[in-house]
Amino acid sequence: MAAATVLGRLSLIPNLSSKPKLKSTRRATTSTTVSVRAQASFSDPFVLQLAESLEDSLSASPSSSPSSTLSSSSLPLQRIRESSAETLLSTPWPSRKDEPFRFTDTSFIRYSQIEPVSTQQQRDSEILDNLTETQFPNAVIIDGFVSNLTIGPSDLPDGVYFGSFSGLPDELTNRVSEFIGNFDSGDLFWSINGMGAPDLTVIYVPAGCKVDNSIHLRYFSGETGDRESKRLPVSNPRVFVLVEEGGEIGIVEEFVGKDEDGFYWTNPVLEVVVQKNAKVKHSYLQKESMAAAHIKWTFVRQEAESEYELVEVSTGGRLGRHNVHVQQLGPDTLTELTTFHMCVNEQTLDLHSRIVLDHPRGASRQLHKCIVAHSSGQAVFDGNVRVNKYAQQTNAGQLTRSLLLKPRATVNIKPNLQIIADDVKCSHGAAISDLEEDQLFYFQARGIDLETARRALISSFGSEVIEKFPNRVIRDQARNHVKGLL
Repeated sequence: MAAATVLGRLSLIPNLSSKPKLKSTRRATTSTTVSVRAQASFSDPFVLQLAESLEDSLSASPSSSPSSTLSSSSLPLQRIRESSAETLLSTPWPSRKDEPFRFTDTSFIRYSQIEPVSTQQQRDSEILDNLTETQFPNAVIIDGFVSNLTIGPSDLPDGVYFGSFSGLPDELTNRVSEFIGNFDSGDLFWSINGMGAPDLTVIYVPAGCKVDNSIHLRYFSGETGDRESKRLPVSNPRVFVLVEEGGEIGIVEEFVGKDEDGFYWTNPVLEVVVQKNAKVKHSYLQKESMAAAHIKWTFVRQEAESEYELVEVSTGGRLGRHNVHVQQLGPDTLTELTTFHMCVNEQTLDLHSRIVLDHPRGASRQLHKCIVAHSSGQAVFDGNVRVNKYAQQTNAGQLTRSLLLKPRATVNIKPNLQIIADDVKCSHGAAISDLEEDQLFYFQARGIDLETARRALISSFGSEVIEKFPNRVIRDQARNHVKGLL
């Protein structure tokens, strides 16, 4: 029998999870890494060991060599690494006893031999040789390193920057640096990325600039481990996006598992700053190996009258988790999250979202759909919308719908609406079911066999999300991928 849990909440809950932070100790050399060994008595021993391996991997990385540590291009990464080390060493590894991980088991990562990827691998050329062409300006990011950057002469308007932070023009370096490292801290995995990211990819859109061509980020894991020995390579890609007032851009993130049984851990972070009256359309397609771990953070800050739209399709990973935090920092702001997760294997796919509205006339719309088509599959949704005191005349809606197609398939749903303002229009809802018998009968009454009818209904369930991808090429790619899995 399939299992489902729905925990609805309409309340105000104070945050009791804050932890004291520890003061970091820098090395006496010019290295940008942070010494963690002196703080052993304060940390979870496993987390301490992981922090030490991250520190060692940065020492071996060319991008973190002492010769480059005094340049202005290294300062934001240094700031991120120091603050992340501080937080990391005061945070234990999460367990099922922790509310954010109540339904998400990370023990297979915890009991693996984690090895941070420190250098670009020889297999990079094999990945690049087998890439399919894309019509977008694009970057290929392998194990956190930008291995190939393709930008045509007319792909991007004047003033738009796309590349490594170290290549930023001098006039943009200070502007971008104002925002890097100023986001609220996430969980342990956010800090692991902050301490282990070998580079920082930057997308900058100047004021009033509308970029017609979406920028395509394609992520691969060049190094894979071994399930028998439990060697688990981890990479920490990090991307920062700044769209100035009135700017518009589309961003496509695609995570691809090169090998169906590849054993690795991808731990990416995307930070987005959307200035006044700017627009960002974010497409996210996660197709990792079925043996991999994929834990992603997306953190968005929106100024007044801005728009941020996320469309996501996630199908890969033994463990796949997406943490989406959006903060509205001005009035008349729109946030739209549309996501589809599909479990076709022994896997857990998890979406944890949080939208914070602090100003008048804000709007948020969220639709989350998931299919669990395996008896050992599990989907998790924890969606939090917080409407604070001054967010009057807010319009916020949240809906999650789930299909359980196999016995013992599991979904755990927790819609959570916290309202302090008193002049709002807010709603949330959840529905969990198998396919409707009357819908199947409708097909069969017209001569369509049961299996074909089921396949058509399952495909159409996810198409509501897939059709919202702004670009036709990405829509077709997502549709064909889902159809192939089914």
